[in-house]
Amino acid sequence: MSVVTSRHGRVLIIRIDREHKRNALNAEVTAGIDQAMNELEDDPDLWVGILTGGPRMFSAGADLATGPGEPTERGGLVGIIHRRRVKPMIAAVEGLALGGGVELVLCCDMVVAARTAQFGLPEVKRGLMPDFGGAFRVTRVLPRNIANEMLATGDNLTAERAERLGFVNHLTEPGAALDGALALAERIVANAPLAVRAALGTAHREVAPDETASWEYSDATHAELLKTADLTEGLAAFFERRPPTWKGE
Repeated sequence: MSVVTSRHGRVLIIRIDREHKRNALNAEVTAGIDQAMNELEDDPDLWVGILTGGPRMFSAGADLATGPGEPTERGGLVGIIHRRRVKPMIAAVEGLALGGGVELVLCCDMVVAARTAQFGLPEVKRGLMPDFGGAFRVTRVLPRNIANEMLATGDNLTAERAERLGFVNHLTEPGAALDGALALAERIVANAPLAVRAALGTAHREVAPDETASWEYSDATHAELLKTADLTEGLAAFFERRPPTWKGE
């Protein structure tokens, strides 16, 4: 299985387990995340979810060879990107979170990361753009100019800088991100669950208004990029392990 779950009291840990493929998001991962998120939302005994990956790679993003599979009924892309959920989610990040991996983190309410973790949106290095909502969601959690730099350069943001900028809630030593996320989850489950959901739901309405127009623009822009010669060159360069030669067409 590419997604493994475990229960710790009222907390559900959802772990992407496809390390041999850098936890890249394919159809099996999408189905696994969707099933786990359905379990979290539907089980009244579960109050908080934690999304995590491996010790060296949270997720390298969508599998460029196969794609992430079809959107699910309740969760949309990767089983979570379009999901309307009510229970708190924490991302526990070790190693690299890249592309769709960052966009999974952006679906969560809080982030605990090892000091050695890094976050990146490298799609422009392949002739693409973040199309799982990252192009507009990243501007809500980072200062505008920092978000613009990530989007335009494709370079990584260290966890320590992300913590200073307010994206990461808590830093841990390497290997301790999940323990840190569990400690944060226990602080949450000590409170009244309906009150927590109401408070976070109200906060979401303030910082994340209706995304319909943003998704329409993002999807249309991404569709145009799929027609470009630069995309073909970017993917070829990636699989051939060479620098791309861009033509701007």
